[in-house]
Amino acid sequence: MKLDTFFDTFAEQYQHYKRGDWCYEDGCVYRGLLLLDGVDPRGPWFGHLKRLVDSQVGYDGSLAGYDIEEFNIDNILSGRALIALYARTGEEKYRLAADRLAEQLGRHPRIGRGNYWHKLRYPHQVWLDGLYMGLPFQIEYGKAFGKPELVDDAIVQLKSALELLADPATGLYSHGYDEAREQRWADKRTGRSQALWSRALGWLAMALVDVHEAIGPKLAAQAGLDEAIEVFAKRVARHQREDGRWNQVTDQPELEGNYPESSATAMFAYFFLVGERLGISGVDGEIGLKALAGLREHALAVGPDGEPVLGAICHVAGLGGFDGRYRDGTAAYYVSERLQPNDAKGVGPFMMAVAEARRRERLGEASATENAGFPASARAGAPRG
Repeated sequence: MKLDTFFDTFAEQYQHYKRGDWCYEDGCVYRGLLLLDGVDPRGPWFGHLKRLVDSQVGYDGSLAGYDIEEFNIDNILSGRALIALYARTGEEKYRLAADRLAEQLGRHPRIGRGNYWHKLRYPHQVWLDGLYMGLPFQIEYGKAFGKPELVDDAIVQLKSALELLADPATGLYSHGYDEAREQRWADKRTGRSQALWSRALGWLAMALVDVHEAIGPKLAAQAGLDEAIEVFAKRVARHQREDGRWNQVTDQPELEGNYPESSATAMFAYFFLVGERLGISGVDGEIGLKALAGLREHALAVGPDGEPVLGAICHVAGLGGFDGRYRDGTAAYYVSERLQPNDAKGVGPFMMAVAEARRRERLGEASATENAGFPASARAGAPRG
C-alpha cells in the first residue's frame, strides 16, 4: 500500500474533527501535511493544508467555533499552521488568527509554578498533552514576531513540567498533575496520576524534540534538553514491543486488555527520527524506523470500502469527569477506552513520522553522494544526517 495514496485520500476526504470548530485534532493533520510538504513540495500536501485551514479562518482572523474564555490549551496546537501559512503567503488573516491564540496564552490561568492550566474546566492541572499543545506554538510565535520573552517562558514551563510529572518508579512521566490535590486520580502526596499512558508520553516526546529544534542547540543545551531527551529515549525504548509498537499502557505488557496502540507508536517514531537528526546522543533513528515498519505491517489495512485504514488508535483518554463518567487514571481505565480507526490523532503523527523518515533517507543519500570516492576510513567519523 502506497503511503502517499493513503495520506492524499485521507486529506481529500477529511472532515473537520469537531463539526468545523477549531481544535487540536485538526492541528495534528495540519502538522502532518506541513511536514510532508517540506519533503515533497510538488505533492498535494500544501493544497490540502491551505484548503482545510482556510475553511476555519475568517478574513479578520476569527476562528470557527473558538472561544478564548474556555482557556483550553488544546486549541493552541493548530496555530502552528497559521504561523507557517503566514510565512509562506503573507496573508494577514493568518497573523491575526495567531494573535488571538497568543492573546489566550497571555491571559491563560497558571498554577503556582507558572505552568498553564490544561483547561479552565480542569483547574490547577498540568497534563503532558498540554506541553505539545501550547509550548511549540508559543516559541514559534515568539520567534516569528519578535517576542523573546515568550520563548524564555516556554522553556521555563517545560522544565517545570518535567519536574512536576516525573515518576521516579519508572523514570518516565505521569499523565497529569493536580496542584490542588483535589482530583480523585491525583496522589495526595505527589499530585500525580497513576498509570503510564503511552499517548501522553508521545505528546511529551514530540514536544521535547519540537521545542529543541525551535529554540536551537545553544538554548536547548542551556536548558538541559539534550540530556532530558537522551534519558527519555533510553527509557521509552525499553518498552518497545518486538513488532516495533508500544502498548496503550506503556510498562505493563501483561495487563489484561493491553494492546499495541498506533498513535503513540507514530509519535515515538517521530521522536526518535527527529532526535537523531538533531544530533542528540543516544537517540537512534532506527528505533523510529522499526516503529513505522510495525505500523505498516500490523496496523495499516484496507477497509471494507477498499480505502486504507490505520487501526488500533485510542479515540480519546483523559483524567477526571468527562461524558458522564469519571476517568481515574488507572491502567484498567486506559485500556477501557474505545478505538477509532483513522483518527486524526493517529494519522497526523503517522504523517509526521513518515515525513521525517523520508527526510532522513534524503539526508543519507546526500551524505553518500558527498562522500563518493572517499575511502571508508575517511568516512568513518562523518556525522549521520
